Amino acid sequence: MIIYFKGNSERENMSKSFRPIDFQKQLPLNEIMLKESPSTDSVTFDVVFVGAGPASLGGAIQLAKLIKEENEKSGGKLGEISIGVLEKSSEIGGHILSGAVIKPGPFQELFPELKMEELPFSAPVKEEKVYFLTEKRAFKIPTPPPMKNQGNYIASLCDVARWLTKKAEELGVQVFTGFPVKGLLVQNESVIGVRTAESGLDHHGNWMPSYQPPADVTAKVVVLCEGTRGMLSQAFLEWQGIKSPNPQIYAIGVKELWQTKKELHHIVHSMGWPLKSEEFGGSFMYPLEKNVVAIGLVVGMDYHNSSFDPHYVFQKMKTHPIFREVLQGGEMIEWGAKTIPEGGYYSIPERLSGDGIVIIGDSAGFVDVPSLKGVHYALSSGMMAAKAIFEALKKSKFDVETLSEYDKVIRSSFIMQELWKTRNMRLAFKNGLYAGGIKAGLMTLTGGKFPGGMIRMESDNQAERIFSEDSTFVPDGKLTFSKMDAVYKSGNATRDSIPSHLLAVENVSPEVAKFYAHLCPAGVYEVLDGKLRINAPNCVDCKATDILAARWTPREAGSGPRYKRM
Repeated sequence: MIIYFKGNSERENMSKSFRPIDFQKQLPLNEIMLKESPSTDSVTFDVVFVGAGPASLGGAIQLAKLIKEENEKSGGKLGEISIGVLEKSSEIGGHILSGAVIKPGPFQELFPELKMEELPFSAPVKEEKVYFLTEKRAFKIPTPPPMKNQGNYIASLCDVARWLTKKAEELGVQVFTGFPVKGLLVQNESVIGVRTAESGLDHHGNWMPSYQPPADVTAKVVVLCEGTRGMLSQAFLEWQGIKSPNPQIYAIGVKELWQTKKELHHIVHSMGWPLKSEEFGGSFMYPLEKNVVAIGLVVGMDYHNSSFDPHYVFQKMKTHPIFREVLQGGEMIEWGAKTIPEGGYYSIPERLSGDGIVIIGDSAGFVDVPSLKGVHYALSSGMMAAKAIFEALKKSKFDVETLSEYDKVIRSSFIMQELWKTRNMRLAFKNGLYAGGIKAGLMTLTGGKFPGGMIRMESDNQAERIFSEDSTFVPDGKLTFSKMDAVYKSGNATRDSIPSHLLAVENVSPEVAKFYAHLCPAGVYEVLDGKLRINAPNCVDCKATDILAARWTPREAGSGPRYKRM
């Protein structure tokens, strides 16, 4: 579905800057927190996980193992406990993307019976190089301690999710694909289940012959593991008035897989060109397997230049000799984009549990920015949540007092201990790369003790954007690609006639509309004759729009990208 919005003549006389929050709709809380009884034909589980990533699947596996062990010890005293996983993609891994150089420890903890070579990793990290780039040159620099990857493993997170799904199903966990969840069922202060999105609507919202109504799924415990910028997680936290010392902030990552003629044998990280000193971010390139290379760019979403375009900056980056020599003559076989929570320790919500609910993984913000790692945190947080849920099942008590045991375990875990040491690291770069680099070095040397207290920050949508002239980049279709060509490589198969799932304000100036067009790596937004045009089917669910532009909501099953090895 394509939507047009007219510009507002009063807003066309804007100052030379703006804040994205002034052009965003509020989270539609009443449409997400549903204070109504489940339908009479609702499906019931004891525990339901929303999303099928490493946090969800790790949690489901841990819970199933604990239940099995308890029943074997007690002669079946706990009984049969049903565990369900609801995934919005039409296939497992279809919406998962990560740089995925993984710390294996939590996988070894979850599967102590398996050898390292039996885990779902492509290869161990053997060598890594870090560069500072200018437009034509690359200067090798010492690898910062948090970025050292010896002992870690390269992987495709899509492959990891599929492998974990098989392990979960072997333990009796029921995993369902094509079930996007768009609401939480609540009674009083308790979450009692979820409601899925309906499907088969035309672009006006009318029923088509293929129409399927929403389904209600009830559970004693709902586990939110939606990944980055989870809509349900946002809604629950707002509904409960749960805050964090600092707001969450994000980065946008754009990634490609290449079939190459030249082999790459080491990991590459870079900083500097094509980013300016005031733009926080960097690149990665690593061998996924022989002659298959993953390459990507990650950029903080607090950049000030309104015409900054993450996709085209990434395309420009690939023209640097250090990347060109690996990719030239090869073929780009897959493309994708995803946002990453970057706030760290001070952006973790003060409470991650409630009556009948817990929040885990990226939805909770468990990512360590200096080491560029979050997968092992996701898996571990799922396992910790599973242990708290297991105790709740034994007591038949699912209130916040019981489930808050998860919060206690998380707060004393290695996750929060590590995030504490790097608590101000990302925030140090708010004043630019060079000053930030010096501060980050001091923070590393002092274990995070420098500069002492919390550095205050604003959310990305409150960061001022400065209007600037559009820059042009013409892709060659061989090494560099347009947004249209890129979205095709994401496997996106969304119906053209689907209703728009993006909630945008109508009166945006042409300048703000251009900001949206630059922001989105998938070409969802265009400006035609001064009007904002929304090509909603292009969306790959990276959530960048939800952070800085139109609100994202779940759409019908099977929509969005179909990643294979991202």
